[in-house]
Amino acid sequence: MPIDIERARRDTPGVEHVLHFNNAGSALPPKQVVDASIEHLQLEARIGGYEAAAEAHDKIERTYDAAAELIGAHRDEIALVENATVAWDMAFYSIPFEPGDRILTAMAEYGSNYIPYLQVARKHGVSVEVVPNDEHGQLSVEALQAMMDDRVKLISITHIPTNGGLVNPAAEIGRVAKDAGVLYLLDACQSVGQMPVNVDEIGCDLLSTTGRKFQRGPRGTGFLYVRREVLDQLEPPFLDMRGATWVAPDRYELRDDARRFENWENNYAAQIGLGVALDYALSWGIDAIWERIQVLAGDLRAKLDAIPGVTVRDLGEVKCGIVTFTIDGADLEEVKQQLAACKMNVTVSRPPSTRLDMEARGLDGVVRASVHYYNTEGEVERFAQAIEDLA
Repeated sequence: MPIDIERARRDTPGVEHVLHFNNAGSALPPKQVVDASIEHLQLEARIGGYEAAAEAHDKIERTYDAAAELIGAHRDEIALVENATVAWDMAFYSIPFEPGDRILTAMAEYGSNYIPYLQVARKHGVSVEVVPNDEHGQLSVEALQAMMDDRVKLISITHIPTNGGLVNPAAEIGRVAKDAGVLYLLDACQSVGQMPVNVDEIGCDLLSTTGRKFQRGPRGTGFLYVRREVLDQLEPPFLDMRGATWVAPDRYELRDDARRFENWENNYAAQIGLGVALDYALSWGIDAIWERIQVLAGDLRAKLDAIPGVTVRDLGEVKCGIVTFTIDGADLEEVKQQLAACKMNVTVSRPPSTRLDMEARGLDGVVRASVHYYNTEGEVERFAQAIEDLA
């Protein structure tokens, strides 16, 4: 069913105050999410934090079920963590790298992932190798296949890069990884909640994501998916009594599910809010959300592309709700500030976020506008007019 835009906007108080095209940074939460989080904080204030968590046990556990349902996983394959960086790091640093191992990644890989690659390369003698792009500007599956050998330990890519608008061919990459028996880590920070993501169809062994972006959850939330079949290959780099049990003075035992990647102390108000956000997304239907986002983003690209002096910088055979552009002769931070003065939210992506991609394209930055299903065609029109005025 198509999205009921009027109801979606009634549920989103923020749309009364801003034109929010920074959903790839942090989306506007629906009031149901805000209410659920505040309600739990108030419960903690009334009866105590531990007691509130016990009383809200079913709500907390529902978040695992909703996360699993959203990505086609089992609930025991889900770990709830503080953010996507923690999720990704816990997965990556649990892999037992050895000298001579190879990590294959993409041109548009995110800086917070690439830095750990370099750290592991320095510490363990691992090589980090970048798979070339194809003619669409996305990772070339053909080139990836040609680079495979028995020293490849990990294929690790960002599904939707932070800039450029493209959707990497995650499922095709997954087939290469499966055929080679190689671990596959997918940074799905920008894709889960925006588009259909099914871990079995994609074939990833590990997936990290955040709550604050297209899932419309609270900040400081995220989750990690760990495929059952690879769990015993991985020992988290950080353990406490949540992830393991101290069974003898000289011995501990890891949990037998993905919660070995969690730690003891949690923001349960935020986790409950995340569960509500995931259920809210599921109630609309991810297919309907994705269709709506693509329509709005396509309209925005077309309008920006028609403005003299504006260059749309998006790549990929499949494009998402992230729309990036530059304005001839304009200071990008100034563009962002001028839009903010008009109550229009965007952000600016710089080379440290995707250095290989930006340097290859000769870019020192792009304005990033990112739409969600609760945005409107009227907002796209207003935004394009504002950019035309600035240009």
